Amino acid sequence: MANLITIAGADRVLTMDLHAGQIQGFFDIPVDNLYAVPVIEQDIRKNYDIDKLMIISPDVGGVVRARQLAKRINADIAIVDKRRPEPGKAEVMNIIGDVEGRRCLLFDDIVDSGGTLVQAAEALLEEGAAEVSGYISHGVLSNGAVKKIDGSRLTKLAVSDSIDHPDEVKKAKKIREISVAPLIGEAIRRIANEESVSKLFD
Repeated sequence: MANLITIAGADRVLTMDLHAGQIQGFFDIPVDNLYAVPVIEQDIRKNYDIDKLMIISPDVGGVVRARQLAKRINADIAIVDKRRPEPGKAEVMNIIGDVEGRRCLLFDDIVDSGGTLVQAAEALLEEGAAEVSGYISHGVLSNGAVKKIDGSRLTKLAVSDSIDHPDEVKKAKKIREISVAPLIGEAIRRIANEESVSKLFD
């Protein structure tokens, strides 16, 4: 895919929340990987009392991401420790951290089928969490994910508009979109004017 984009004529690529940072290494042209964290932080401050929040990483691999967000709002973090018995299936094992009585925000880069998210919410509530909501950078939401999330114990889920969602997502009871367009637009402006892109995330 990186070669196809380059051969098609691109001389610079702008991405957001790559699932693995190493993907940038496949490109022979400059890659700017943006982070949705500033947009999510702004939305959290607008909709939550941040003094009562706890940021949750849905797996060990997402701890760095969760810590970035937690640091910006001065919140504690906890981790959902899980193992995958087979591809596409996640089995939650236990919660690392004390979530008793806390309002938990699961933070992940991608939600596809929604299984991990729903199981993580269930495990957090069983450990005494007061409520569980989520923020996702890329809402793929395939294979009945919307129905699964709407029927789950998640209070609500915010997904960015990095993917054009069908009406099913836009009409969902528990899912809402937040826009990353201003972030991407500002990054494009800075690149065009040869200004720092990294300062967007200070």
